Amino acid sequence: MDYLMVARAVLPEICTAFLALLVLTVDLAWLTTWSESARKTLLCVVCTLALGIAWILLDRNWEPVAIPTLGWMASPGVTCLKGLIAALTLGSLWLSRESSFTKHVGEYFALTLLAAVGAMILCSTQHLILAFTGLELLSLSLYVLTAFHKDRALSAEAGLKYFLFGGVSAATMLYGFSLLHGATGELLLPKVAMKLAAGPVEPIAVMGVLFASAGFAFKISAAPFHLWTPDAYQGATPGSAAFIASVSKLASFALLAQVTWVGWNPAGVAGNASLGSAKPGWIAFFAFAATASIVIGNLAALAQSGFRRFIAYSGVAHAGYMLVGLIANTQDAAYSVLYYAVTYAIGSLGLIAMSAILENRRGSDAISGFAGWMRESRFLAVCLMVFLLSQAGIPPLAGFFAKFYVFSAALKSHGAPHGVFWLVAASLVASCVALYYYLRIVRAAFEARDLAEAGQAPGMPALWITRAWIGACALLLVWWGCFPDKLLSLLRGS
Repeated sequence: MDYLMVARAVLPEICTAFLALLVLTVDLAWLTTWSESARKTLLCVVCTLALGIAWILLDRNWEPVAIPTLGWMASPGVTCLKGLIAALTLGSLWLSRESSFTKHVGEYFALTLLAAVGAMILCSTQHLILAFTGLELLSLSLYVLTAFHKDRALSAEAGLKYFLFGGVSAATMLYGFSLLHGATGELLLPKVAMKLAAGPVEPIAVMGVLFASAGFAFKISAAPFHLWTPDAYQGATPGSAAFIASVSKLASFALLAQVTWVGWNPAGVAGNASLGSAKPGWIAFFAFAATASIVIGNLAALAQSGFRRFIAYSGVAHAGYMLVGLIANTQDAAYSVLYYAVTYAIGSLGLIAMSAILENRRGSDAISGFAGWMRESRFLAVCLMVFLLSQAGIPPLAGFFAKFYVFSAALKSHGAPHGVFWLVAASLVASCVALYYYLRIVRAAFEARDLAEAGQAPGMPALWITRAWIGACALLLVWWGCFPDKLLSLLRGS
């Protein structure tokens, strides 16, 4: 085995894990007497420089590398996806400076970086045990991060709910993986697929797939497994909420796309369309989850008055849209889902940053607080409009092409069930409903309203670095909306 090749294949994970240990050591050894703000600033600078230098020095043009025994895949496309995860992680860390919530700054940064390591593992692995390990490294870190604001009861409640629901889902997924291993005798996804294609699918394999699917539905906050999501978004600090909404969902969909396309789709691995009939019933399960997510997410978002909970329920609906693409079960559909997940993650980071500014300025995250934002800060109002319209799927923003690619891939899929057509139609109708509640916020932000009459003082206290991250996210959504092929090329590694 070429150990240099192996090291290169896992270099992003190694660098990020080493950085987690470094920031923890630096903080505990030298920064304990510093103020919280100064410690956060220095550690953010250290993380940005370290990950930036690592990305510059990293060779991203190598041929795809595989470690068969670990089911590990490293390619330029996967490396770019990990780079996006690193960038979103940095954005979450910088966003933590918008609020004061802990004296344990080093531990907070280390946990966030370890969660990023778990997310990166999910992008490369095709091994059931390694996939579960990455998911738990990500999830266990997030449970603690959600409850990190010790002086806030809402944070502790959110962390407890997240932990309890997450523990049940992890046990469910692990049980599903064990049943799948018992039915096939394999742990690598390609070999699992070949065993499923070799003969009639045993009931124990079907049960394993369904249990694992239920665990995945929790990770991506798909209905009816979404109950933890609004509380986690609302109770977590801005940085932690941004990480959950962006990195966690992006990595979970990256793994789910691999599992459904490589592991549970014999036709995709064997190259024989006739083997599609061997797919155990995960398509029906995710069709139900997609329908429930689209309906519940959009209807619940309509009724929300708090912006964080609004983002959470909107995210449930977006999880449903992405599941429509996975049901199509083609390689193009898998890349379309990744495109959707990336654009959604970037928009979610921007929206959580907006919620942090809103809370600092108004004292709460009530959606009504957006009234008159155009008078306070044209820049933030325009960026808010970009994020919301991209989530709504308005051209020429990236969110429009995300929906277009996913729905087109679903309709073009020859092996998809006939119900996919009606699922796409329902998604389009639901998108029209979503357009209403997105435009409601845009209208309030651009409303020519007298701030004194509304009881609001002018001014928008936001750190310049937060504004910079918001601007970068908005610019990416516009750029990848104008040139969507560039993002698809990055994800494909071409």
